[in-house]
Amino acid sequence: MRVALLVTCLNDALRPGTGQAVVSLLRRLGVDVDFPLAQTCCGQPLVNTGYLDEAVPLVRSFVRTFESHDAVVVPSGSCAGSVRHQHALVARRAGDPGLATAVEEVSSRVHELSELLVDVLGVTDVGAYYPHTVTYHPTCHSLRMLGVGDRPRRLLEAVRGLRLVDLPAAEECCGFGGTFALKNADTSVAMGFDKVRHVRGTGAEVLVAGDTSCLTHLGGMLTRQRAGVRVAHLAQVLASTEGDVWGEPA
Repeated sequence: MRVALLVTCLNDALRPGTGQAVVSLLRRLGVDVDFPLAQTCCGQPLVNTGYLDEAVPLVRSFVRTFESHDAVVVPSGSCAGSVRHQHALVARRAGDPGLATAVEEVSSRVHELSELLVDVLGVTDVGAYYPHTVTYHPTCHSLRMLGVGDRPRRLLEAVRGLRLVDLPAAEECCGFGGTFALKNADTSVAMGFDKVRHVRGTGAEVLVAGDTSCLTHLGGMLTRQRAGVRVAHLAQVLASTEGDVWGEPA
């Protein structure tokens, strides 16, 4: 199986270790991972702010870049959700039946990381070791748009040395919401403070999530509060082994 990595803009710009962790993890599992250099933004910021026509070139580029791969892995429920749901909307609006057909074919092979591991590769124990107390924040798009369910938790529960503690009000939004955080900054911060309060109450050492956007938002607040809680992407935890722990320090 040839799997391509869509690293996402935020990972590329802010947390490149996340993409590196995905590659390390999948190669350890015997997967041939490719990183197409022609990849660009998936187009989600444009679609979310109403610029669907302007998103058409990005959707065309995505199809050209990833159409030859058996699967595409995305370490982001947000971006995976955009490809699987928003690209079809963009293609239909463009009035291009050929693009719509191509989008349908390629997007069906796009998987958020936990989906690829559990559903496609059929594994929950990836041989990871992460000796920390962890709490998990299920991000909005992974829950509501993709329906990943308990896949991330099942993966975390199989990690040796890891103690997973429940996060109160886990399914509440952290407040980031992409452009929402820019347009409604005060509300975004207030929601983030609620989430951070719950995180701190767990006594966890590490907050784990599958989206760098949420981790950036919450990690900034935890740092400013000097909470002593660091953040790590799910990929970094799963890529960790004895003597090779990813994502430390945050």
